[in-house]
Amino acid sequence: MAKKIQAIRGMNDCLPEQSGLWQWVENNIRDVVASYGYQEIRMPIVESTDLFKRSIGEVTDIVEKEMYTFDDRNGDSLTLRPEGTASCVRAGNEHGLLYNQQQRLWYMGPMFRHERPQKGRYRQFHQFGVEVFGLNGPDIDAEVILMTARLWKAFGISEHVTLELNSLGSNEARANYRNALVEYLMAREELLDEDSKRRMQTNPLRVLDSKNPQVQEALADAPSLMEYLDEESRQHFQGLCERLEQLGIQYRVNPRLVRGLDYYNRTVFEWVTESLGSQGTVCAGGRYDGLVEQLGGHTTPAVGFAMGMERLVLMLETLSLTSAVPQPVDVYVTALGEMAELAATQISEQLRDQLPGVRVQTHCGGGNFKKQMKRADNSGAAVALIIGENEVNEGVVGVKYLRDNAEQQTLPRVDLASHLATLLAK
Repeated sequence: MAKKIQAIRGMNDCLPEQSGLWQWVENNIRDVVASYGYQEIRMPIVESTDLFKRSIGEVTDIVEKEMYTFDDRNGDSLTLRPEGTASCVRAGNEHGLLYNQQQRLWYMGPMFRHERPQKGRYRQFHQFGVEVFGLNGPDIDAEVILMTARLWKAFGISEHVTLELNSLGSNEARANYRNALVEYLMAREELLDEDSKRRMQTNPLRVLDSKNPQVQEALADAPSLMEYLDEESRQHFQGLCERLEQLGIQYRVNPRLVRGLDYYNRTVFEWVTESLGSQGTVCAGGRYDGLVEQLGGHTTPAVGFAMGMERLVLMLETLSLTSAVPQPVDVYVTALGEMAELAATQISEQLRDQLPGVRVQTHCGGGNFKKQMKRADNSGAAVALIIGENEVNEGVVGVKYLRDNAEQQTLPRVDLASHLATLLAK
């Protein structure tokens, strides 16, 4: 027997018993973004490596360690996208969507990072992201946060997530704070772990979110980002906080909240949870007003967020919040005998015509009544239709209820669709 080929480590299959939950999550996302008038954009999975070096930053962990990069046959360096924002900006610049315009966009799809696989974090993972261009006020920051809050309501997890906010200020204010933080850290270098020492030289703000208790203790008296904010950023952040309070969105200001990517400025936010252990961030985003220009476009304000789909699915499973996921089959049609098999196919097709959206599965492969009913039950269907030669000759169908104690019925074929429509609407 030939050796079996397995999936690449950290790149997982989504099996049929899992795909229903994924579809339910994706459909809820589509409904919510549509309710805000956002439009979908789809970008390629492979981009020029230079796109991510210029946007994310060459000295970040993503670019240095995690990207899947290769030379194609023409000798061009290409990379499987590790995140969606840079690709979205590239597409907007390339197709003239951004200059002197307002765009509210969203996307969903696979991303790739060579990290150590763990539950909820894989090498091929899926992100849903929103990007807004051409609006610079705190009102649009509030809108994208409101959108995430509505998503949590749709998934039933509002009570399990907490919003954290911070402001990184302008690029100049951030640079001034960076210098003050490095000076503070240098004086306490012996208290830092090796990872923090490396970050101190490359991306010192990332030291603030270290998970090492000793590092956090060393940061106890570190300068606060808020002390270095420029006045315009301070007013912007105050305007955002006031809007969220008026709209009933609870939050907490976390002065040590930063983002791992170089292009963020001003507003940054995360939705965090205690339901996933150490993998506590469900959604993260903020402003990146300089990225469009950095990638060759005109100066354009921008704000957005992204959430990892695997982590969201894991959270729903952990909290046992999957009962709303519909079964893959509503009606299972059995057929006993050759004459009944053709009738079953005809009835199934008629039901699909008359009841759009109702999922009808027709039994194939023969077998006795007991075997067919077992398959009907395993399908998750609410109803099994029983069709034998007698039913065909009399123009009727047996209706067996699989999920409650109602007695089996026999109905004329002409009444079947209306009966099922009423039953399945409950």
